[in-house]
Amino acid sequence: MRIPVPRPRSLAGQLFAMQAVLIAVVVAGYALFTYLSDRSQAEEAASRQAAAVARSVADSPSVREAIGTADPTAELQPYALRIMHDTEVDFVTIMNPAGIRWTHPDEEQIGLHFRGNTARALEGETFTETYTGTLGPSVRAVTPVEGDDGRIVGLVSAGIKVEAITKRVQDQVTALFGVAAGALALGAVGTYVVNARLRRHTHGMNAAELSRMHDYHQAALHAVREGLLMLDGQYRVALINDGGRELLGVSEEVVGRSVADLGLPAPLTGALLSSEPRVDEVHLTADRVVAVNTSPVSGGEHRGTVVTLRDVTELQSLMGELDSERGFTQALRSQAHEAANRLHTVVSLIELGRAEEAVDFATAELELAQALTDQVVAAVSEPVLAALLLGKTAQANERGVELVVSRDSGLDDGLLPSRCPHGTWSPSSATSSTTPWTRRRAACGRGSR
Repeated sequence: MRIPVPRPRSLAGQLFAMQAVLIAVVVAGYALFTYLSDRSQAEEAASRQAAAVARSVADSPSVREAIGTADPTAELQPYALRIMHDTEVDFVTIMNPAGIRWTHPDEEQIGLHFRGNTARALEGETFTETYTGTLGPSVRAVTPVEGDDGRIVGLVSAGIKVEAITKRVQDQVTALFGVAAGALALGAVGTYVVNARLRRHTHGMNAAELSRMHDYHQAALHAVREGLLMLDGQYRVALINDGGRELLGVSEEVVGRSVADLGLPAPLTGALLSSEPRVDEVHLTADRVVAVNTSPVSGGEHRGTVVTLRDVTELQSLMGELDSERGFTQALRSQAHEAANRLHTVVSLIELGRAEEAVDFATAELELAQALTDQVVAAVSEPVLAALLLGKTAQANERGVELVVSRDSGLDDGLLPSRCPHGTWSPSSATSSTTPWTRRRAACGRGSR
């Protein structure tokens, strides 16, 4: 069983796949970059928020007053919980310089030692860090609380759990991926529309088929002997093959030029610029006679014109040769017919036993033919024309017409040019012919009418 070979995907399909993959990679890369960027920005924003909350609490006069009381927790714990709720931080811890907590979201942790670094805060600096405490990993800020005399009387730490930061980023990434999915869908639809149009223009062919068709197209153009000319909607030359260049006598640098700028004869230029089709119109170029056919290419509007050119110079030459051959054949037929009639007459006279009359008749006909030949050759020295007149004499005699060559007629030799349209006459080129007429015709390769 023959296994069908899968056909390669069309050029439009390949471009669609490539563009879809490219859009997906770009969108995915942008989403990943945005996720990492948003996470970094979210951590920085959390650090700034925690530091702002910690400094606000440390600068509060009520906090400094509560630290100076016998039971700071009683006043600071409700205050810290209220600050946590209002500023949306996960904890606000107020402690003494030794790190013993006065406040904590988990009341069981009050009175225990703070988990984190405080050395920089004890030196009067506000800093932020990511640290794993009793509530888990968090981004926190630690700042000192200074008394009226400038001494550090306590420390404040505010922080946001990493889990909360991640949740914020995830919400943003979810929205980002929604936008990315929409962009990918829009890009896919746009790519499909573009490639559907491309598929119509390429007729569903793949790159290899288009390349092969182009090679065949070029080979066919160069192989066709007839001229082919294609004009665009503005009557500029879009394509011309070798035959067209030869027939029009133009160079290779005509593609893109207007027909009016090619220097062609005005009637031919008018035919090429016409919007109406032309069928077998004969026009002259610099050295040729061409038959022009034009066919407009239209699809609701004028898109161009296809022009074919045929060289009728050789055709007319062949027609002339055919007419000459036909006349020569008719002359030979007439001579053969006359000769056959005379021969039948001689034979009939002999069969009737009148041999002397047959001899007299044959001798008279021979003398008459020789006299006619001598008269024509004496009057017309050109052998070709003399042979032509002798043939026409026989043809006229067959039709009952008397052809007379005037005695005062005269035509010198050398009337026909020694150089013929297809070459120079020479005796060696006509040795196979038997008469001056046929020798000259054989040498020139064509006849005279």
